[in-house]
Amino acid sequence: MENSIVMGLLPLVIYLIFCFTKYGQIVAVSLGILVASIIGGHGIMDVAMGIRNGLGSFLGYIGLIILLGAGLGEVLKRTQVVNDLVTMVTGKLNVNSQKRAFFVVMLCSVVIVSLLGTMAGGNAILAPVLIPIVASVRITPNTMGVLFHGAGATGLFLGPFTPPVVALMEFTGLSYPQYLLHAGVPISVIMWIVTFIWAGFVQKKTEGKKHYSEEEVTSGKGLDWKPTPSARRATLTFVVVMSALVGYGIAIGGGSTFVLAVMLGTALLTGLAGGLNVTEIVDTISEGSKRLIWLFFFFVLLDPFVNFMTEAGTFEALATLLKPYVEQGGPVAFLAFSTLVGVFGIPGAAVAQAEVINKMFLPLALSLNIPMTVWSIVLLVGSQMTSFAIPEGDMQGQMGLAQSDDLKAMLCNGWLIVVFTVLYVMVRAILL
Repeated sequence: MENSIVMGLLPLVIYLIFCFTKYGQIVAVSLGILVASIIGGHGIMDVAMGIRNGLGSFLGYIGLIILLGAGLGEVLKRTQVVNDLVTMVTGKLNVNSQKRAFFVVMLCSVVIVSLLGTMAGGNAILAPVLIPIVASVRITPNTMGVLFHGAGATGLFLGPFTPPVVALMEFTGLSYPQYLLHAGVPISVIMWIVTFIWAGFVQKKTEGKKHYSEEEVTSGKGLDWKPTPSARRATLTFVVVMSALVGYGIAIGGGSTFVLAVMLGTALLTGLAGGLNVTEIVDTISEGSKRLIWLFFFFVLLDPFVNFMTEAGTFEALATLLKPYVEQGGPVAFLAFSTLVGVFGIPGAAVAQAEVINKMFLPLALSLNIPMTVWSIVLLVGSQMTSFAIPEGDMQGQMGLAQSDDLKAMLCNGWLIVVFTVLYVMVRAILL
């Protein structure tokens, strides 16, 4: 039993170790795939097929969204929309301190992610607008990565039409206000507080050591910058097109799939309004995307890595390690255990994780008379906190958007969020 646990955990341990070395995430995930495939008895064709499938996976799609987000950002820079927006936003919100910058980033991220229903797409749209603003008050990329991940995820917990919210209301039978009162809002508040405090710590630690490019810092300070007619025309086009497409996407329930239409449509029309021709727009998008191409490769490789880890028993080994500590403990231990199994033991898309947790543990929850208001918290935490506990696609994606390479800061924030949200589950269990 002990040998199987050790073997199951080995791919994850090797991946985590190499993530913290100079070799970076591509080498780390490649070694993880190699070890997991050997343990699982997979040959070279299985690995090749896994990578091929990764190109068409949701993780690969996230990578594409991030590339297009960077491309859109380059269009906004070239047409001077960023300068215009920075001047307007900084003037209206008076982002003259780091704490206020934290608040602006978190508020914008929550709103746009809850509307679009995707953290990767929402923050990809926001990044080129917000980075110059926060760069003007010396916010570091390390801090922005923490802010994007901690705040952006809560947008998925609060939007009425986001996949997690719709799924959890279906599983529990709760109304939207009931869900918000007992699960969505309390978990979001915990995450906001933890993220805000930890971002301040990361900022103090990295200020003066890490920084955005001088071009971004300068644009963020450009309060006296006067827009040209073409820049103002491009800005108005960007705001109108973005608002219209986001509203239409919500109306038709487009979700994450519609993000591609938002990005491409906005980039095309904004570029044309700013005086670029179609060829120049394509070249500009490609120029902006190329610095994040490594992240796309990483996402493609991450999909077979997660699948091979599952077949190698990595997540089962984690659940086995946790199980003895919560057995025979009644409702409190049951709820803690089912939550932790969701966080550490069930990989995959969050909605799928929630469905698996619900199928596995709902009969026992009903036998213990667990209210659905409390069960909704278990499903939310158990399905959504995996991306905070383990450096998978969402965490890496927000790092890339923020131009950060500080995985340690992201993981520490993630682990703190996991600890406090699981504690909230246990407190609600004790109060039953």
